[in-house]
Amino acid sequence: MHSHSEQHYSHRGNWLRAGVLGANDGLISTASLLMGLAAAKPDFHTLMLTGVSALVAGAISMAAGEYVSVSSQSDTERADLAKEEYELANNPERELAELAGIYRQRGLTPELAQQVAEQLTAHNALDAHARDEIGITETASANPLQASGASALAFCCGAILPLLVALLTPSEQLMTVLAGTTLIGLAILGFLSAKLGGARILPALMRVLIWGSVALASTAFIGKLLGVNVA
Repeated sequence: MHSHSEQHYSHRGNWLRAGVLGANDGLISTASLLMGLAAAKPDFHTLMLTGVSALVAGAISMAAGEYVSVSSQSDTERADLAKEEYELANNPERELAELAGIYRQRGLTPELAQQVAEQLTAHNALDAHARDEIGITETASANPLQASGASALAFCCGAILPLLVALLTPSEQLMTVLAGTTLIGLAILGFLSAKLGGARILPALMRVLIWGSVALASTAFIGKLLGVNVA
């Protein structure tokens, strides 16, 4: 008889979301900025200065935004846990009844729900209420530093590709090569995010490719429309 262990992906939610968002944003925003600038035909120094500035500013912005956002979530979770601790210390009978009611709503018989609530309360009352009443678990709890670091690093990884393309590609071929490499990079990111998250690959690819194409085409159009030579 063989034991069977199913593989789940939800525990990757926090860092996967931050990482994929950061990499996609770094790639699309930097490539789109360079695409629009290339259409206005700047000098090489201006092009590289703009790209590097976009990478640094974008990485810091992503890190700060994730840190503030996830810290707010973490503060809310701590406040909820403190409230539960107070209620458990001052109204244990009501909290026990509340926990049993949750299990009844999930399909347990009243007798079994009461038994489960009593045993989990005896084992770790706060953990039981945090998980089943509030929805906070150790793997799902907010981690500001993890999300912030993942976002900044992922943004840099995404932004470095269009910067390398701008550095190595002749100016007359830059827009074509930049568009092609950006779409390839987005396809790779979409594939990796789908595989890591256990999702369908085709929808993930279509999402990033469609929005990436829209961003590149829009900035190229604006650059050509303005027709400003910033050299």
